[in-house]
Amino acid sequence: MQVSVDRDRCCSSGLCVTNAPAVFDQDDRDSLVMLRQIVLLPEQFDDVRLASELCPGRAITVTGDEPARTGA
Repeated sequence: MQVSVDRDRCCSSGLCVTNAPAVFDQDDRDSLVMLRQIVLLPEQFDDVRLASELCPGRAITVTGDEPARTGA
């Protein structure tokens, strides 16, 4: 699974942080979404999917069902 954020779409609701605080944070300057980690653990998948579904700005994109692969 891979997750990305579009800060231009973020409306600073904080639902992402509420649902997956290990993955998402809010910037102290503008309260917009930031990724805390890009490699997700399988036990985080459901929380990240929920955060994406609940995001009012649709700023979170989740792709794939498998862990993100790093390296070649």
